[in-house]
Amino acid sequence: MDFFIETGFINPQLTLMGGQAFRFAQKDEHFCGVAGSRAVRLRFEENGIHLLGINEFDLPFWLEYFDIHTDYEAITARFSEDETMKAACKFARGLRILKQEPFETLISFIISQNNNIKRITGIIGRLCENFGEKISSEMYAFPSAETLAVLEPEALAPIRAGFRAKYIIDAARKVHSGEIDLNALYELTAENARLELMKIKGVGEKVADCVLLFAYGKSGAFPKDVWIKRASERFYPDGLPECISGYEGIAQQYLFEYIRNFKDTKVTEESLCSVQSAATG
Repeated sequence: MDFFIETGFINPQLTLMGGQAFRFAQKDEHFCGVAGSRAVRLRFEENGIHLLGINEFDLPFWLEYFDIHTDYEAITARFSEDETMKAACKFARGLRILKQEPFETLISFIISQNNNIKRITGIIGRLCENFGEKISSEMYAFPSAETLAVLEPEALAPIRAGFRAKYIIDAARKVHSGEIDLNALYELTAENARLELMKIKGVGEKVADCVLLFAYGKSGAFPKDVWIKRASERFYPDGLPECISGYEGIAQQYLFEYIRNFKDTKVTEESLCSVQSAATG
């Protein structure tokens, strides 16, 4: 069945292809992908999304996945009290934070360490093809913790994850054994949930915060990569603005898209000013 969901404008490139999720691809005017074990085909319009060929029982899942019930217009209006955030929101208009399945998000961001989006996507694709259940002629479900927990790191050689293989297996074993209860993290504060995730080998603050933001909707989590550190040093040397309080993670994603599109990766005064002028003009 096909469904149209009125969401306001969503930018699919920024939302699906910008480093939150790694299992979507654009095919002509459509985006196709998998979340967990659910495949979907999407067409985006100015005021909403067409969900094509899905089961009506999966509709609530996709509504949650795209965080339909969060008012991003109100959030970005609040952010716009700060001039830099105003420019970032205009530059990254239509960006939304996805709410993904925790185990898939955890493994994806373990894989993301010291990596780029193209290579992350390739590793995750090979992980699913080798160890996930086939759900269509071209698509595979994300493998479960139970499936991965019985493997040794050497078994992951076909996915070419390098040093990350041992971290993937450690995460799967800790989740499968119940040592890390991913469902319990919904009820914990961001600080306590972060500490739980960091019991997994290879999970530091940045990976943990990505999981908290992109899986649990803990919008106060503030993942810091090189781009965000540059933005903080340049725009907020005295601390983040009050207008993003409680929504630091969402603000971070707008800043991430804003600053990483500067032509000069050294982030000189001239390059920052030129892009800010373009975004606010």
